[in-house]
Amino acid sequence: MKNNTLKPNEGLSVGLLASLAVIAGVSVANLYYCQPLLNLISKDTGLSEFQINLMPVFTQIGYALGLLFIIPMGDLYNRRTTILTCFGVLVCSLLTIALSSSLTLLLASSFVTGFFSVAPQVLIPFVSQFSRPDEKDRKTGLILSGLLVGILGSRVVSGYIGDWLGWRAMYQIAAVMIAVAAVVILKVFPYVEPTFSGKFTKLMLSIAQLVKNNPKAITYSVRSALIFGAMLGMWACLAFRMKEAPFYDSSDTIGMLGLCGIAGALTASGVGKFIPRHGVERINNIGVALVALAWVVLGLLQNSYVGIILGVIIIDIGMQCVQLSNQSATMKLCPSAPSRMNTIYMVTYFIGGSLGTFVAGSMWAAFGWYGAVCSGLGMTFLSVLFSIVMHSKH
Repeated sequence: MKNNTLKPNEGLSVGLLASLAVIAGVSVANLYYCQPLLNLISKDTGLSEFQINLMPVFTQIGYALGLLFIIPMGDLYNRRTTILTCFGVLVCSLLTIALSSSLTLLLASSFVTGFFSVAPQVLIPFVSQFSRPDEKDRKTGLILSGLLVGILGSRVVSGYIGDWLGWRAMYQIAAVMIAVAAVVILKVFPYVEPTFSGKFTKLMLSIAQLVKNNPKAITYSVRSALIFGAMLGMWACLAFRMKEAPFYDSSDTIGMLGLCGIAGALTASGVGKFIPRHGVERINNIGVALVALAWVVLGLLQNSYVGIILGVIIIDIGMQCVQLSNQSATMKLCPSAPSRMNTIYMVTYFIGGSLGTFVAGSMWAAFGWYGAVCSGLGMTFLSVLFSIVMHSKH
């Protein structure tokens, strides 16, 4: 179907944007359902905390590879077909997780779920490409708001569902939601002319050339990835911390902490308005400072709900400042290749996320919550150091 074809910078309707924001949230939520459920999954399957913590690691590695191999197709093929194919596989992988009991099957299906949960990163460059020039940052921010509400809301929903119906029910419900999202995409997503002509191998090789031609993309991507790792490290260990003294909380209470982080997600569209006025560097630096502050709060006030809640809110607000400023700047470096520029950014971003999750989980196993705090502050420091070094070279 080539009716309703859009042209770059033409503008997008409010209804389409709202639908895409919701779908972005539903899609990305698949990556995070497991985090409040880690204790329940460990108890049900008999696997250790370290083994179960590999589930989010494998999911994020799968997501990073999905970004590398699937997202560039947004410049080569009809994006609607790409999204629908991903959703079809997702329904199967989510149901497989719901039926799994062995570590091998859990990790394999988590990897596949991550690999095909990349629809939001097809939607973001689509919105950037087809919004009017004066609305690009704001409308990209709206999709990011939907995406981030999905990330944080997924923890609320999965914690509650896990405590009420069991962790397997959460993945069955997730499969149904993806099936519904596929129907919506089929109905509302317009046909988009590809921006790249040639074979897939040529497309992939062009990503390396884009990196070479746009060295700032490395600065934007790596420093964001390290901050993302610092944030995910918190969520990877928070369920284990909250089951200990003085909290002794169940999965539904742990999931409710995601509501606190939604305050950060809702700042995403607002941050977009300030980027042209204050610049990428200033917004990024504010975000990094907030993430560092959050980890200090989480370390000093770790035995109080006030400290945990405050830390969660601050870290998510800081993360959004970092992500939106750097992601939008990356895609603007080469407007003719938005999907491939987003690939460079997001592959790096989720490699950082998986690294942060693994390091925090390992530090938790060795040193408890203070180990997780040190890993978060360490990755934040590395982000600052990397940014300084890269700026000195240019």
